[in-house]
Amino acid sequence: MTYLGFTALVAASAAATLAATPAAADPTPPLVLAAASLQESLTAAANAWAAKGHVRPVISFAASSALARQVQAGANADLFISADEDWMDALAARKLIVANTRVTFLGNRLVVAAPAGSKIRIPVRPPAALVRVLTAGPLAMADTPVPAGKYGQEALERLGVWPQVAPRVVRAENVRATLALVERGAAPLGIVYATDAKASAQVRIAGVFPASTHPAITYPVARLSTSRNPEAEAFRRFLVSRGGKAIFVRYGFSAR
Repeated sequence: MTYLGFTALVAASAAATLAATPAAADPTPPLVLAAASLQESLTAAANAWAAKGHVRPVISFAASSALARQVQAGANADLFISADEDWMDALAARKLIVANTRVTFLGNRLVVAAPAGSKIRIPVRPPAALVRVLTAGPLAMADTPVPAGKYGQEALERLGVWPQVAPRVVRAENVRATLALVERGAAPLGIVYATDAKASAQVRIAGVFPASTHPAITYPVARLSTSRNPEAEAFRRFLVSRGGKAIFVRYGFSAR
């Protein structure tokens, strides 16, 4: 056999070996269950993580209450990010999270959103003036199991106007659905987070609730106890890192 013939035989053998070897499977992306108010910011964080060479997480956005109930029902997911502590507490009580992975890493503000062209301003005092503005038309709010809905109702209760405002409230399934009601003109005002209003060019912030009128709005993240995906913990650590938090700050959140 000539040298060239031997070389060709070796090359052919190597090619056959490679063809017979199955390609390494791509890593399975972790599944993240996240509060609806995190849509733009968490998507940006996932993209930044993928740009570092990691598999991009799959994210499911919904109301924290709905997501927590999915976990309680046995949903196969890796991380949970809630818009309040209560729903994370509910999972912790049933040992559905890995306790030492729970970190509260973001904060937000509660606001009243109005259409971008509206001139409405929200007076916090006196109560009669606040009632007059909030009852001029339907007031969009998230359902009360949803954190934004609970924060909003408590704020109105502490301001002493809830009994008068409650009959005018139109409920939505989550904070983004609340925002959509204002964007479409179905409600002239809606109680949402500051970051939601910032994310939409169709609305503006007509008023900000004093922090003293509701519990602090915080976002905890934790790994779910059923998670077996090694990428999940790595992504969680990225989110709570200085660089990870900086992404959320660009979207209007406060870092904690």
